[in-house]
Amino acid sequence: MTKDLKRSLTIAGHRTSLSLEPEFWQALQESARSEKKTIAAVVAELDRTRGSRNLSSAIRVWLFRRAKKLNQ
Repeated sequence: MTKDLKRSLTIAGHRTSLSLEPEFWQALQESARSEKKTIAAVVAELDRTRGSRNLSSAIRVWLFRRAKKLNQ
């Protein structure tokens, strides 16, 4: 069983903790790098547009949709 990794980020001037599985952290890091952004910048954009979905879930969904789009 893979344990979630918890990391702290500053988003919109506030510190927040985020828990994701290691595979999602790696995918988020690779996605941020390919977009020439920091992880915090990508997460801040997702935070602004996530609606009622929790942030970790919003990140997972965004990564899934991104991977699906890249594989089409």
